[in-house]
Amino acid sequence: MTTRILPAIGDPDAARAISTLLSQLPAAEPGAPVPDSTSLLDTLARLAVDSIDELPEVVLVHERIGPVPALELIREVALRFPAVGVVLVSSDAGPALFSAAMDSGARGLIGLPLSYEELAARVQAAAQWSVGVRRHLGKGAAADVFTGPGGHVVTVTGAKGGVGTTFTAVQFALAAAASGRRTALVDMDLQAGDVGSYLDVQFRRSIADLAGIQDISPRVLQDAVYDDRTGLALLLAPADGERGEEVDDRAARHIVGALRSRYELVVIDCGTQVTGANAAAVEMADVAVLVTTPDVVAVRAAKRMVRMWERLQVRKAEDTAMVVNRWSKHTEIQPALIEKITKTRATRTAVPAAFKELQAVVDAGRVQDLDNRSTVKQALWTLAGELGLLSSPDTARAPATPGAAVAVRPAGPVSRLRRGREG
Repeated sequence: MTTRILPAIGDPDAARAISTLLSQLPAAEPGAPVPDSTSLLDTLARLAVDSIDELPEVVLVHERIGPVPALELIREVALRFPAVGVVLVSSDAGPALFSAAMDSGARGLIGLPLSYEELAARVQAAAQWSVGVRRHLGKGAAADVFTGPGGHVVTVTGAKGGVGTTFTAVQFALAAAASGRRTALVDMDLQAGDVGSYLDVQFRRSIADLAGIQDISPRVLQDAVYDDRTGLALLLAPADGERGEEVDDRAARHIVGALRSRYELVVIDCGTQVTGANAAAVEMADVAVLVTTPDVVAVRAAKRMVRMWERLQVRKAEDTAMVVNRWSKHTEIQPALIEKITKTRATRTAVPAAFKELQAVVDAGRVQDLDNRSTVKQALWTLAGELGLLSSPDTARAPATPGAAVAVRPAGPVSRLRRGREG
């Protein structure tokens, strides 16, 4: 049996040395080394699109990989691609690191400098484990393996305040739940979250209660989540805005990963401010939505947000789905122009300007009671189908080819937002 090996090594000298040794292993097929964590996750996601069999059996992660630290990267790979055996390569081969690597999901630890015998033994063991897992999963499970049971993450971010970000996120989640998907709605507008107010929900727990927990078990997660009568599982923002600082990018990754492994769809309201937490969520998202209105100030804010994401290596503009809210055919700024200005992908469905339809339910804090005849609701639920958030595209009368006009991107790592906190 041929063992496919993908090294993730940022240091060129280390990459050459490890590739040379890998090429000497019997029945080994080493791939070209990937230089960083983003490239690794994107490569695995691209290979996983067709079949589980396209994935390498073994991934080697070097200790100095970046921008995401090695152990966090291993945890992400193990969660999203559980049929891949991950081996950590480190100069520290002590019991403490070994234990931490195993807790993160690694299948082995190789000490530096490398020896042929140890490399061969660890790669063989990881490959045998990978083959066994794939045999157990079977061909039929391939489509569902890579993100847990469903496990799609959608983030909704506003170009600026007042463009309809929270309302859009709530309606996306309600549409998905109505279509039969097990859906979680997360309020990651950490200082000014209003998801609870929109749904008339008060709950003593919030996302901040999960911030300091390294291993979020299903029981711990369930204690923090509010099961609403709408069918949504709600993870609310803290009532005291200052507690939002407790949720940093690392905590956000763990929380989103735990939700992804438990729910078919995770919809995250990221608000309008870029923080380490919501930037991590945007990076991990399968679909990142940016909401704007067709006016000069909001479009400028959307362009500013997209450029910031690109500078911080959070997300590329072309990988962002632009939703135009409060649109009318008489609007001077049309979606095609917004797409050109921001270099994003505008969705086919624009949301009409009809606030009178919404005013009663918004003022009552009961947006779940919005009439089905509302043109805004119809547009948002159709848009949910277009983005691929529903069990069946027909549920919300989505276009014939859902998602064709938007970019769906595999998750990637947060890069630089951590510097301010660590510096």
